[in-house]
Amino acid sequence: MPLTDTAVRGVKPTDRPQKLFDGNGLFLFVAPSGVKSWRVKYRFQGREKLLTLGTYPQFSLKEAREACADAKKQLSGGIDPSTARKARARSAQTTFEVIAREWHENQKAAWTEGYAQDVLERIGKNIFPYLGARSIGEITPPELLSVLRRIEERGAVDQAHRARSICSQVFRYAIATGRAERDTAADLRGALKSRTHTPRAAITKPDAIGGLLRAIDAFPGTFIVKSGLQLLALTFLRPSEVRLGEWTEIDFGEKLWRIPAKRMKMRLDHMVPLSSQALEILQELHVLTGQRRLMFPGLRSPLIPISDATFIAALRRMGYDKDEMTAHGFRAMASTLLNEQGYSADVIEKQLAHNPRDKIRGVYNRAEYLPERRKMMQEWADYLTALKEKTGLSR
Repeated sequence: MPLTDTAVRGVKPTDRPQKLFDGNGLFLFVAPSGVKSWRVKYRFQGREKLLTLGTYPQFSLKEAREACADAKKQLSGGIDPSTARKARARSAQTTFEVIAREWHENQKAAWTEGYAQDVLERIGKNIFPYLGARSIGEITPPELLSVLRRIEERGAVDQAHRARSICSQVFRYAIATGRAERDTAADLRGALKSRTHTPRAAITKPDAIGGLLRAIDAFPGTFIVKSGLQLLALTFLRPSEVRLGEWTEIDFGEKLWRIPAKRMKMRLDHMVPLSSQALEILQELHVLTGQRRLMFPGLRSPLIPISDATFIAALRRMGYDKDEMTAHGFRAMASTLLNEQGYSADVIEKQLAHNPRDKIRGVYNRAEYLPERRKMMQEWADYLTALKEKTGLSR
């Protein structure tokens, strides 16, 4: 007699396993633990076999009957349902999205949190919707190119190249793990539009720098954002390294900002000597946000830092457009002027936390040039103060 929803729902576990048959080989298996699972008994090539369809109530009686009917259709076509299911499961593990996420999980420990998020978002938004469900070994160069062209058509040529590079790494990972035989993305070298490298805009003329610093001091936004802009000018740090700053990194006694490797682009610890001007800003900021972990919390939650667009938006609000000044431009500003003023290029590069020629040497020399950098950072802060105090100069 066929089962009913009431009978399936009401059956109680006993000390022994129970089998409630519905017909066509389908039955409900009730384990002593109370777990109920749908199973189909069938014969293939003369052997009795068993296929588990799913558990109840996640898998309803109606769904179980439909799955049973599908299994019987496969049998009539000479296909073993159990073998077909295993093949589908293997196929699901070879889709581009599954492999890409696996590759990302393996790689992200070597990346900064922000970069790891950017990588996943880039392929999540641009690649997964079109190729994510495809078996990675079946994706052809024209298919991938068609997807990358969508990015190009938005005018984001550089993003298209970055997406191709990420895809190439995913394909190579699939090859290494035995789930693909070739790097499809490698065949697209030269197929995308050429990139145009435009340096980030930066103000480097002394009188214009003074005008920028005065504009920052008069910034009508929050004190937190103004402090961040001031510190960008004084520390040479990348915008993400400032906005994600935590108070445990600041040593007021040693006058140092110690940024752990996990937050640095080059994955090396970085020491930033703090000038008296930078310390004064930090001390004032500490009164406002020092009771919590983050130095620059956002308005919506003290547990989430200001966004990566905050400093850019502040510059635009002050009247500086993208071709005039960027948040990264403070680094170019410092590098340009300090080199012109005769400071050691090695000392400047170390303070900018650029990739050392010998990375192993860099790991064991985190404090390299620290005395020279302390002196340079204070002299730089004094120089900026002098520029700011000059009035009547053009921007």
